[in-house]
Amino acid sequence: MINPAYQHNGEPCTRERFYAIACDPRRSVVVEACAGAGKTWMLVSRILRALLDGAQPHEILAITFTKKAAGEMRERLLQWLDEFARPMPADAAKGQGAETPDEWNARLQAELIARGIGPQAASDQREQLQNLYQSVLAHGRPVQIRTFHSWFAALLKTAPLAVLQDLGLPSSYELLEDDQDAVAELWRPFLRAVAADASLAADYGALVQTLGRHNARKALEAALERRAEFALADAAGHVDGAVQRFDALDPRMAGVDQPTDWLLVRVAGRQMLLDAARDLQALSAPTFAAKGAELAAALQAGDWDGVCAALVTNKGEGTPRKFGKAHPASATDAQNEVEAVRAACQQHAAWQHQQRMARLARQLSACFAQLKRERGWVDMSDIERAALALLKDHVLSAWVQERLDTRTRHLLIDEFQDTNPLQWQALHAWLAGYAGAGGGQGAPGVFIVGDPKQSIYRFRRADPAVFAAAQDFVVQALGGERLATDHTRRNAPAVLAAVNAVLGQAQADGEFDGFRPHSTESDDATGQVQALPLIPRPPKA
Repeated sequence: MINPAYQHNGEPCTRERFYAIACDPRRSVVVEACAGAGKTWMLVSRILRALLDGAQPHEILAITFTKKAAGEMRERLLQWLDEFARPMPADAAKGQGAETPDEWNARLQAELIARGIGPQAASDQREQLQNLYQSVLAHGRPVQIRTFHSWFAALLKTAPLAVLQDLGLPSSYELLEDDQDAVAELWRPFLRAVAADASLAADYGALVQTLGRHNARKALEAALERRAEFALADAAGHVDGAVQRFDALDPRMAGVDQPTDWLLVRVAGRQMLLDAARDLQALSAPTFAAKGAELAAALQAGDWDGVCAALVTNKGEGTPRKFGKAHPASATDAQNEVEAVRAACQQHAAWQHQQRMARLARQLSACFAQLKRERGWVDMSDIERAALALLKDHVLSAWVQERLDTRTRHLLIDEFQDTNPLQWQALHAWLAGYAGAGGGQGAPGVFIVGDPKQSIYRFRRADPAVFAAAQDFVVQALGGERLATDHTRRNAPAVLAAVNAVLGQAQADGEFDGFRPHSTESDDATGQVQALPLIPRPPKA
């Protein structure tokens, strides 16, 4: 029966077809699945089927994000292999309650059918499934189940010296898995370098004046966390022009140093303000005439804030003042220009801040690179950057895999919503070398599974938008297929009712996109959701 909770390429499909496609190692598939939908079950089932189809264990690469998750995945695979192994003769005679041979064969066949193998093929492969554990053990090399960083680190160990030199990395190094202490050690040399350069000192002083010392450090630490992405963008020339100057957005202001010069210094601008001041002072209402006098005095003193106060209210962002029925046209013209200059001032401030941050971030990254060289450290960002350099060159990536004595025929990635952009760039660079006519001939079978709603590793630069990019790539470049399910096997109805209500309202309010109501097989009536009371934010001192 067609079930709208299961989708194949955007169309509802049966539950059986959904899992059959997901587990088929001959297809490249990207699966968006909610919590409790059996994401790890699908991934390990696909490994099982790849082994049944003749893949050697070391030709299968499964990637996840934590050592714990990799261990659980490895444990489940071995548990299944052990469970399905041919029973010893003694096992068939355990006495009352033991499975008969027919029951045992029926159970094996049912396990294969659940993983998308047809009834006749499942019957034919029962014996192969029973012998699979022994075959895997006899091979001597296990299925590769790794974290992203452990796989990237293995690639780095095989990198040619020229690649390491280009990246500024030592040939012999200590892997810095947690850089918290190293970052703390970085600030003294960074501040010394800033103090020794007048331009950087001015940048840092302006940053502290704008944000405060604590927030300035937080901003620089955030930039350092994305140092790999920043370095790549900077090398490609995308940083300096990331925020446009005010005169690029308003070409009329080309040639002035500050946006306010457009009205305070430029002759035409000053005359416009003088005309407005004269016409306002001629109004009969004393309060309106007073604003005209304020405008004239502010213009004479070169006081931009005074000009704004005379023509714009102080409420919120400020709105043009109303000067009664006799509102002069010159005042309207001046107000329109003041609004344009105010917008240009905001753009100018944003551009100045971005330029300061870019210069300081370059120095901070350089100081951190120097500190790592002195200590012989290589950090996770270095590993990701090196993996990108190795995998984006198809010839070099093939050479690296040859050094590792591995040809990856099946690539599986769990919890893909926690992938950061640089990790995806490395994978994309590698897989894109296979893309082309015929869905990427010679490409490994790719299986990606995750749920953007469950992205939890923002502190590791994870970005759920990467999941959407991967979906498009698998479908368009590799000729793959898209699966989605919003049906869970474990969550209580009360929990899903709360999830559907909250995310549904967020989507209706335009704060969220792509949410589909979830359903569940659970009939647990004891599940409940309780909300903590709101705690008001204390007033600022």
